[in-house]
Amino acid sequence: MPQVTQITKFGFVNCYLVDEEDGLTLVDTMLGKAGNTILERASQLGKPIVRIALTHAHGDHVGSLDDLAPKLPEAEIVISARDARFLAGDRSLDPGEEVGKLRGNFPKGGTKAQPTRTLAPGDRVGSLEAVAAPGHTPGHLAFLDTRDRTLYCGDAFTTFGRVATTAEMYWRFPLATSATWHRPTEIDSARALRALEPARLAPGHGGVVEAPIAAMDTAIAKVS
Repeated sequence: MPQVTQITKFGFVNCYLVDEEDGLTLVDTMLGKAGNTILERASQLGKPIVRIALTHAHGDHVGSLDDLAPKLPEAEIVISARDARFLAGDRSLDPGEEVGKLRGNFPKGGTKAQPTRTLAPGDRVGSLEAVAAPGHTPGHLAFLDTRDRTLYCGDAFTTFGRVATTAEMYWRFPLATSATWHRPTEIDSARALRALEPARLAPGHGGVVEAPIAAMDTAIAKVS
C-alpha cells in the first residue's frame, strides 16, 4: 500500500506527502512558515519532493508555496487552470460564477511561485488523478490515488468530530464553510466525490478517515 504521511500545523491544517517510486508528491503546503517542517518530514522519509499538487488557492493551502519553491527548484507545481488565476493575483469571476462570492484568504497579489503546469479533470500527477470538485473555490480539485483509492479532498469535506461537507456550517469547524464560494456547487461536488467510493478520506482539515462512504452519505444528507 502506498505510504500516506499527514502533516498538521496548529492542529487544524493538513498537508500530505504521498509516496511514489520517483519521490514524494506534496498535496498542499499549509499556512506560511511550514516549509521547514515539510522538508524535515520528507527528509525523514528519505525521498525528495518532486511534485507539489494544490487542491485550491486559499492561503492555508498555498501559504508555504513561496517558501518551498526556491528550495525545490526541480519540483513540478500543479493546480487547476481556474485557481491558477488566483495564484497570479486575479480574483475576477467568470460569467456564471457570480452566483457565489469569493470568500476565504487568497494570497494578496498572488504568489511569487507559479504553476509549472495547470490541471484539468482526469489529468495525472504521479499516481494521483485530478478530480473536479468546485464549490469551495471555483477551481477546487481533489486528488484520487489510483493505487489505493485514497481521496485527498482538500476542503470539499472536513473531519473534525465527524465528516462534514463545507456546505454545512458545522459548529466543530465552521472556518472552511465560511470560506466556501458556492454551497450548491459544493454539494454537487460532495456527491461526485462520494460516487468515487474512496477507501479513505484525507481532508485539508481533520484526521484521515478509513472506509468513509457511510459518513460521506450522512454528511451529504445533512445538506440535501
